[in-house]
Amino acid sequence: MRRTISWLALVALASVIGSPAGAADDFRERLPEDEIVYFVLPDRFENGDSANDRGGLAGDRLTTGFDPAHKGFYHGGDLAGLVKRLDYIQRLGATAIWLGPIYKNKPVQGAPGDESAGYHGYWITDFTTVDPHFGSEKDLRAFIAAVHARGMKLYLDIITNHTADVIQYRECPQQSCPYRSRADFPYTRRGGANGEPINEGFLGDGVRTKENFARLARDDFAYTPFVAPGEATVKVPEWLNSPNYYHNRGNSEWHGESSLFGDFVGLDDLMTENPRVVQGFIDIYGDWITKYRIDGFRIDTARHVNPEFWQAFVPAMLRRARASGLPNFHIFGEVADEDVAALARHTRVDRLPSVLDFGFAAAARRTLAEGEGTAVLARLYGADALYEGGAYAALRLPTFTGNHDFGRFAMLVARARPGASRDEQLARIKLSNAMLFLLRGVPVVYYGDEQGFVGHGVDQDSRQDMFASLVPTYNDQPLLGSEATTAQANFDPRHVLYVQIAELAKLRQQHKALRRGKQIVRAQSEQPGIFAASRIGNDGVDILVAFNTSDQAIDVAVEVDARTRRFDALVGPCPAEADAPGSVRVKLPPFGYVACRGVQ
Repeated sequence: MRRTISWLALVALASVIGSPAGAADDFRERLPEDEIVYFVLPDRFENGDSANDRGGLAGDRLTTGFDPAHKGFYHGGDLAGLVKRLDYIQRLGATAIWLGPIYKNKPVQGAPGDESAGYHGYWITDFTTVDPHFGSEKDLRAFIAAVHARGMKLYLDIITNHTADVIQYRECPQQSCPYRSRADFPYTRRGGANGEPINEGFLGDGVRTKENFARLARDDFAYTPFVAPGEATVKVPEWLNSPNYYHNRGNSEWHGESSLFGDFVGLDDLMTENPRVVQGFIDIYGDWITKYRIDGFRIDTARHVNPEFWQAFVPAMLRRARASGLPNFHIFGEVADEDVAALARHTRVDRLPSVLDFGFAAAARRTLAEGEGTAVLARLYGADALYEGGAYAALRLPTFTGNHDFGRFAMLVARARPGASRDEQLARIKLSNAMLFLLRGVPVVYYGDEQGFVGHGVDQDSRQDMFASLVPTYNDQPLLGSEATTAQANFDPRHVLYVQIAELAKLRQQHKALRRGKQIVRAQSEQPGIFAASRIGNDGVDILVAFNTSDQAIDVAVEVDARTRRFDALVGPCPAEADAPGSVRVKLPPFGYVACRGVQ
């Protein structure tokens, strides 16, 4: 049964339970670094309205996309379900929700026998409306109103790199087209450099004027693209239906020019150099800001789009946001690279305001799962100066330990340490959470991590259901910190990881230095063991955070501000006072951590 909650009831509820996000009338004033983000795929969270499970379509799963027993199809989660569970999300400490894409998708695609559904939201056909599997535009408005009534923010996941796989190539009947480069297949020839002259006068995609791209009249320079009659008008806005606005060069090889111009696993790769495409997406996503007054964008596959697109798109979005009364609209891109220099380049060259911190995710994996020394973390933070805006900009980097593409951190620990006990695995997970919340950056919690979800791998294997699941390969695995499985609903606020994250979130909200404070690395090791840092606020308050990544207790001297005389324990066994000006001994159990507020 669908549950209806009135606006007044939501406001009343928020006032009763309290809000770590602050009062509902001032949440837009919060800076991006003040947020705690909860990332959720709506299809896998909660089914609030079973009437939309099939998206208004009739037939079997290859038509509707719905099969709750298969990990690659729709399971029934929707916007109404998210409204139902907002209390659960907010009590965890989240101040913002990053919502997986909710735009209308191609329900099913893939080669015969290898089909799957667009439950994840990244196979868009209509960029202007809500996928019926998740509800209606009215449902989205109700969800946003409920989020904002609680003083929380909403970030939408957006895609500009590609659409659903609609365009096919005559030369590749099996949908497996190798990439064809611009040198081997220039835009001005049909079938290769020595082929038929076409697109006379086109000066290449580096000349980004309307007049130049108007000369690109033929789209068969590399392959011969075509669209099946039944899908000829499936994309919205209408201009997206023309193959002229796509690269049509075959599948990406994930390096070189193919990273920008190749199809992302067969998905139709948009020609984002074309001014018509640039303006088209400025209009599309600008309208989402104006229409729904959402609070930010997470940009999917940002690294696979040319920098000039972002240089035009981002300022346009920020202008639209300011005009809509959104002074702190946050934009962060997905750049799936562990190298900090590569991540930082996209903030300097592309001018993205921020990027997901894959560097932190890699450092957490290497130190807490794979057993490398904590110097890995020190090197990570030593490179913060590379980001546009330096260390201050690094405070706004969304940090995470696992996600829907690369798997859950618990899975990475289990894979790296197959002989570790469940208690040890849980201890390592708890330590990763402490690092996520106490070190610089904006913590992002992947839904289900707070319930001990593990998973068997990446992608579909890390997208379990929060409501009672019917997927055998999800339900065969007990959760960490619990004897439960995903065969039952998992919204337990007493789960040890939920409790820990809620406590860390509260601590972060109470102490501005943990959100906005300058970070100074105080101790590191080439072996598993100590990592310590100071978080220093503008008021001079110095919070020492220290972590033990080894399975042995440690007792080490750590440098601190020479003016610090004693410490108040915020979490863990803090020393009462400094041993000498500038030095304090920190004692930590295996996988232990502390946060100690210095007093001068």
